[in-house]
Amino acid sequence: MEKMPGHPRLYRRGATYYHRAAIPVDIKDTYPKAEETFSLRTKDYQEAVRRVRVAAVEVDRKFDDHRRQLAQQSKPPVKELSDAEIKRIGEVYYAHLLDEDEDTRLHGFYDEDGPLPETPLPTFEEYADLHDAIDNVTRHDFARGKVDTFYASEAEEVLSWDNVNLRLDPASPSWRKLARELQAASIKAVQAIRERNQGEVVVTPQTSGLEPQSRSPLLSIAVEEWAAEKARTSWVAKTEHEHRTWISHFIAVIGDRTLDAYTKSDARAFKAILLKLPANWNKYAELQGLPVDKAAAKADKLGLEPMSDSNVNKLLGFVGSFWNWASKHYDEAPASPFRGLKISQRKRVRDERDPFTVDELNAIFSAPLYTGCKSIHHWQKPGNLIPRDSGLYWVPLISLYTGARLGEIIQLYVEDVRDEHGIVFFDINDHGDDKRIKTAYSERSVPIHKHLLEIGIMDLVEKRRRQGQKRLFPDLPMGEDGYYSSPFSKKFSRFLKTVGVKHKKNAFHSFRHSFEDACRDSDIPTEVMDALQGHGPEGMSKRYGRGYYLTKLNEAMERFQIRDLELGHLKISATKI
Repeated sequence: MEKMPGHPRLYRRGATYYHRAAIPVDIKDTYPKAEETFSLRTKDYQEAVRRVRVAAVEVDRKFDDHRRQLAQQSKPPVKELSDAEIKRIGEVYYAHLLDEDEDTRLHGFYDEDGPLPETPLPTFEEYADLHDAIDNVTRHDFARGKVDTFYASEAEEVLSWDNVNLRLDPASPSWRKLARELQAASIKAVQAIRERNQGEVVVTPQTSGLEPQSRSPLLSIAVEEWAAEKARTSWVAKTEHEHRTWISHFIAVIGDRTLDAYTKSDARAFKAILLKLPANWNKYAELQGLPVDKAAAKADKLGLEPMSDSNVNKLLGFVGSFWNWASKHYDEAPASPFRGLKISQRKRVRDERDPFTVDELNAIFSAPLYTGCKSIHHWQKPGNLIPRDSGLYWVPLISLYTGARLGEIIQLYVEDVRDEHGIVFFDINDHGDDKRIKTAYSERSVPIHKHLLEIGIMDLVEKRRRQGQKRLFPDLPMGEDGYYSSPFSKKFSRFLKTVGVKHKKNAFHSFRHSFEDACRDSDIPTEVMDALQGHGPEGMSKRYGRGYYLTKLNEAMERFQIRDLELGHLKISATKI
């Protein structure tokens, strides 16, 4: 099929012209066709241009109708309509019938002496007789309290109109009330049409409907756009799953509305549910299969311990992050209803994790993994193997002497170990499809401490280069969630238990706190420590970068020491990797 000039949807197959349009992205998954392609039934180019313009308008109307249907289907059903709402819908229907009548008078009657249209329309007399017949049936049924299928279907149609835009529960008593209101509106409209037939001027009343049609998209639709953008730019599978899961819970509890329909009270209601919900709530047999609000209520009734304040804040952050994004992308989106709702916590973030004590560090680095183990798979059992080419061996040591995060170390490439001005350093960056850093200023240069050099880190680097390896630690796989840190973190927790130093407030991240304490003990300025660790005021890491400032970082690293730590047994002698 050949694309033709004159209109973006004009194509030609052989000598015949066609309309061809892709389905818009926002409805592609639910639209019944893969594309809107059909013959314009002409081989004349000028006629084809005229017809394709008309066809494009009709197809766009189909797309809009499909969007309205989706919005209507996803709108939570209304349990009951008030009498005022039913009356207003009747007014909308009455105005619609008079509009239809006026349109027929403008376009529907034709000159009997002129050519017949493809489908003959009624004459004026036939049109008037038709309304009289409809009116007689409607009055007969209305007087006897009967509602036939026509007005039931009319009620469903009217509810979908833009100036009504409601979805009524099929079991609601309001259905019958609404259908009778439409019957009454029809009787009133036929009376007005009769007056017009007598030459009277009857003006169609203006009505605003129930509410103005919102220009804002439904939350569920906007979430898809948000998730698609984040998945393309920063999210891994685990992050996407967490955010989607909790905003889906929010929609299930609060309802799927247009963005401008949510308020602070909705966010507070969701927070109240989280405050009753246990950690890992779906692992409780009593709560499995329940919606999140029902699970929270039952957990509260059973007296189950709710999740920690930190977890509540984390989940509020998942949902709140959407609103932060939406407020920048949609004029109609409100400021985040979750702003300010996180629980104020008195304890410092530092208090959630302890640094390793010197005794704990000595125990860690005196384990069989560092003094001789049976094999890389049996690292907890004493033996003759010291696995100096294993990531399990090196990653804790690098964190001890850099304060780097677990994921930052495991994702290092061989080329990220660099030498400038005679200073060897780790170049921590996100320059790779499998690499990521926590913040923009986490990208930094960290000089390699002399103890790491003495233990043999450069021998490992040279070995990886000879092997043609891209990653410094190819033996450490990425987890199914898209993070290198996940599988290692679990293994390291088992390692701490084996060594006998594991407790509730230590983990791999404790190396980072140990590094901070050692920096302070080594009189390293706070801003330099922040630059080495990749946190602090934005721009700090760029201030301490490469070149001249790299020498300042190296001077600090030369002063860095951990008092009473014994690692002499790890130093390389004649034995190489």
